[in-house]
Amino acid sequence: MRFTWMCKEPRSTVSGRSKLKISIIGAGPGGLAAAGYLACLGYSVEVYEKQPLPGGMMTFAIPKVRIKDETVLIGVEELRDKFNVVFKTNTKVFGNHEPPKDEGDHFIKNTVNLKDIVEQSDAVLITTGTWQSRRLKIPGENGPGVMSAVEYLYEIRAWEKGLLDHHPHVGDRVIVIGGGLSAVDAALEALEQGAKEVILAYRRTKKQAPAGIYEINSLIRKGVKWMELVSPVEIVRKNEKVKGIKLQKMKLGEPDESGRPRPIPIPGSEFVLEVDTVIEAIGEIATPPLVNNFLGIKLDRKNRIIVDEHYRTTNPKVWAAGDVVTGPSFIGNAVKTGLYAAKSIHIHLSNKLL
Repeated sequence: MRFTWMCKEPRSTVSGRSKLKISIIGAGPGGLAAAGYLACLGYSVEVYEKQPLPGGMMTFAIPKVRIKDETVLIGVEELRDKFNVVFKTNTKVFGNHEPPKDEGDHFIKNTVNLKDIVEQSDAVLITTGTWQSRRLKIPGENGPGVMSAVEYLYEIRAWEKGLLDHHPHVGDRVIVIGGGLSAVDAALEALEQGAKEVILAYRRTKKQAPAGIYEINSLIRKGVKWMELVSPVEIVRKNEKVKGIKLQKMKLGEPDESGRPRPIPIPGSEFVLEVDTVIEAIGEIATPPLVNNFLGIKLDRKNRIIVDEHYRTTNPKVWAAGDVVTGPSFIGNAVKTGLYAAKSIHIHLSNKLL
């Protein structure tokens, strides 16, 4: 995977560019695409990443059947060795106070103040993604036997790389709550890890599932059981251990704000399934390296960074792209927005050199 696209070497002959420093916060697909674009043009690029290896969720969450992390790391090596991109790994960037605990924070060794980076850079691009999962907020949720899809997939990927000496144990009966790609990936991983029964439960029907009918049908052919029009209301525990999950049947009503039919609970339809593990995959939340209005950068009500049509924030030195702007999306979209932001940075700095 080449993040410099068709560029074969940095354009070091362009006067002044190598003296301009661009800092990128987050080495996921958007950050790496932007790093390649800007390094090709001859800028000095530094990338901060909280993981021990660049790549974001491409390296630490997405299964190899979707994207081979080896190819991602080959592209990273090219950026580092041929285009002089500096990667500062195991480093979490945040505002002027203690950063919150997000998923995937296992290997952080250093923290850096975002204010210092902005002051020391000619331009900053934030591409920190979505490293916080939504929770069901139901009784019995907190405790062993319940985890998010991101947490589950992350620990498996880290274990495969020899970074952890264990991986999550899910038992014989697993239920995954959700209908997106994270839910599909977690269900498939549980099956491959040896679970005897894996159920994917969704509150709407297969037709409305964000992952798409093709992905759901493919999962079913591999042995995962599909259960639709159900919603969890309680995790059943005995002596703190998960014994089951209480589900309520749903029916579809009028379209909601998403344009899909609204799932409506059916009174008196609750039932309990025996399970050993519950994996929650109901979406992720943007994790910007700042609180609202820090350095004048504004966030919306979903914690996403607000940008203009050029991916520039309300701070004139800071841009943002990828899932931290759009919310959970696909790799291609993160790459696209990262490139658009990088082009905007290039235009801005080119004017500065005139």
